[in-house]
Amino acid sequence: MELGNLTGFSEFLLLGLSEEPELQPLIFGLFLSMYLITVLGNLLIVLAVSSDSHLHMPMYFFLTNLSLVDICFTSTTVPKMLWNIQTQKKVITYAGCITQMYFFLLFAGLDNFLLTVMAYDRFVAICHPLHYTVIMNPQLCKLVVLVSWIMSVLHSLLQCLVVLGLSFCPDLEIPHFFCEIKQMVLLSCSDTFINNMVMYFGAGLLGGGPFVCILYSYSKIVFSICRIPTAQGKYKAFCTCASHLSVVSLFYGTSLGVYLSSGVTQSSYSSATASVMYTVVTPMLNPFIYSLRNKDIKRALKKLLGMAAIKEPIFVGLKTCT
Repeated sequence: MELGNLTGFSEFLLLGLSEEPELQPLIFGLFLSMYLITVLGNLLIVLAVSSDSHLHMPMYFFLTNLSLVDICFTSTTVPKMLWNIQTQKKVITYAGCITQMYFFLLFAGLDNFLLTVMAYDRFVAICHPLHYTVIMNPQLCKLVVLVSWIMSVLHSLLQCLVVLGLSFCPDLEIPHFFCEIKQMVLLSCSDTFINNMVMYFGAGLLGGGPFVCILYSYSKIVFSICRIPTAQGKYKAFCTCASHLSVVSLFYGTSLGVYLSSGVTQSSYSSATASVMYTVVTPMLNPFIYSLRNKDIKRALKKLLGMAAIKEPIFVGLKTCT
């Protein structure tokens, strides 16, 4: 549908998390801090893995992709929110809303697929350690990431195309800090049966499907760990997947909590506040979870930060001599 057919309207209003003027500086400072921590933390993970040849393995290849996706995932929503607070405007254009929704669905889908692939990687490492390098070869790793991108792109494109066929009521206020597809559908004056079917089908395919695969992988992992005779061996095997299990629990726990609670409560602002957990907080915590419990990542980060500290005095010395 063309922009001119939008029942005379071409803009939406993002109401944000609160309409109280005195809370806006606090929300701005809090979200700016979380966004900068998210970008810096995930970027450090990417640079640490890329700079250390010992980390050029499937596990860290997927972690690098997850960190990049988390940066993009947060960047689809938070900068626009910060801009609206700073300029004291809540307007987002129709085209901007559709674009934001497209990229949000794209990177959310990629998060799901990458977490699933990482669960399979841990399954192979623990259940089939002797065949790990053969199964998780570089060609397969690149292929699954490519397939994840293709499926996520097609899913988000389908969802947006269905929304483009909707006409909207005069009240175009979205009680959220970004253009969430569910809120968009609720604002429509058209018949939304197809939209709801596509939306729930997509949620089941990109949410439920990967989640079931993760549960299956970890059921096999737990069974294999229980068969290890020594307590030290069990602990070592568990530590190899503890970080990923923590991230999976945080991501799916918060996202499922949001959508289950939205069915119980009618408050859209409560749903928007709860959405902060999986859209902002989870991507911010992922680098800490993977770095604090992983000796390889910590060693690579120390090496990376040490190289940066060494280069700066050299540069300052050269500048002084000139």
